[in-house]
Amino acid sequence: MPEKEARSGTGGGPRPFWSGTIAFGLVSVPVSLLVAYRGAGVSLRMVDQDGVPLQRRYFCSVDEQMLTADDIVRGYEVEPERYVAVEDEELQALAPEKSQEIDLKRFVARSDVDPVYFERAYFLAPDRRAIKAYRLLAHAMEESGRAGIATFVMRGKEYLVAILSSGGILRAETLRFHDELRSPADVGLPELAPAQERRAQTMMRAMEALAADAPDGRALEDDGARRMQTLVERKLEAGEDVVSLPEDREAPEPEGGEVVDLMEVLKRSLEGSAPSGAKDEGGGAQRAAPLERRTKAQLYARARELDIGGRSNMTRDQLIAAIREAG
Repeated sequence: MPEKEARSGTGGGPRPFWSGTIAFGLVSVPVSLLVAYRGAGVSLRMVDQDGVPLQRRYFCSVDEQMLTADDIVRGYEVEPERYVAVEDEELQALAPEKSQEIDLKRFVARSDVDPVYFERAYFLAPDRRAIKAYRLLAHAMEESGRAGIATFVMRGKEYLVAILSSGGILRAETLRFHDELRSPADVGLPELAPAQERRAQTMMRAMEALAADAPDGRALEDDGARRMQTLVERKLEAGEDVVSLPEDREAPEPEGGEVVDLMEVLKRSLEGSAPSGAKDEGGGAQRAAPLERRTKAQLYARARELDIGGRSNMTRDQLIAAIREAG
C-alpha cells in the first residue's frame, strides 16, 4: 500500500489511515486500518560532503535537459524502447469503484495461506460501537483456525488481503497476486530426489536440539540497525564527520531551471568573460565582486574552494573574514 504511517498529533501512536466495514453474508463489522510495522530501522539520506541534501531530477538523455512534471507522461512498455502513453484521465477510468467495504469472499484454512504471498501487515481496530461483533468474529476465526480472503479499495486501487486472528485481534495481510510470484523453475531450481530416511532422521534430531515454543525476541531484532545507531552515536559524541547545512542557505533552483552550456562557459572563461545566465561556482556573481556584495551561498561556495574548515557553522561575516584570511 502507498500510505505512510500516520501519527496522531497528541503523540498517542499511529492514527487509522482507512476506515470501513468487514462485510460477509449478514455480518457487518466496522473497523479501521492501522500500520502494524515501523519504517526501515536504518535510513540514510544522500548528501554532499558539506551536508547539503541531494535531489533527484528527471533528465532527458536525448535533449540533455532537466524535465519538469509537465514534461513527463506515463508509458506502458510493449517492447524494448516502445511505449503506449497512458493519460491520467484514462487511469482514473480504469480505477475500481470506490467502496468502504472489506468484501470478505471466503474462509480458508490458515495453514493453506502460503506466507510467500504476504506483503505488509496491518491491524484492524474495532469501532467503539461494534466491539462485541469484532470480538465474536476474532474468536470464531481463531478457534476454527481459518483465515478470511477479502478485497477492498483504497486510493483508487483494489487490494487482496488475508484477514487473520491472533490473541483476539484481527490483522490484515496484503497479499501479492499469483502472477507476481516466481516458481522454483523460474529461478532455476532443479527437481530434487526424495531425501534418504537415515539422513532425514539425523537432520530432525539436529533441529530438535534447537527447538523452541516461540521465537526469541532478541533473534528477531535488527542487529544491523543497532550497530549503525551505535556508530552514529559514537561519531556524534566525538564530533567526527558531523556536517551541517550553512545558515541562510539559498534555496536550490526549481526543477526545469535554465540549462547552461558548459562548453560555452569554459570557452568564454578562457576569453575572460562568461555567457549570459551562466553562474560561477559561487552561485551567480563573478568572483571579482566584493565579498560584502555576495550572498552567503556564494561565500560558502568560495570557502569550500579554499577548503576552509568549519565553514558549515560560520555566519556570513565569519565566512567573509575566513576568506580574506585565506587570501
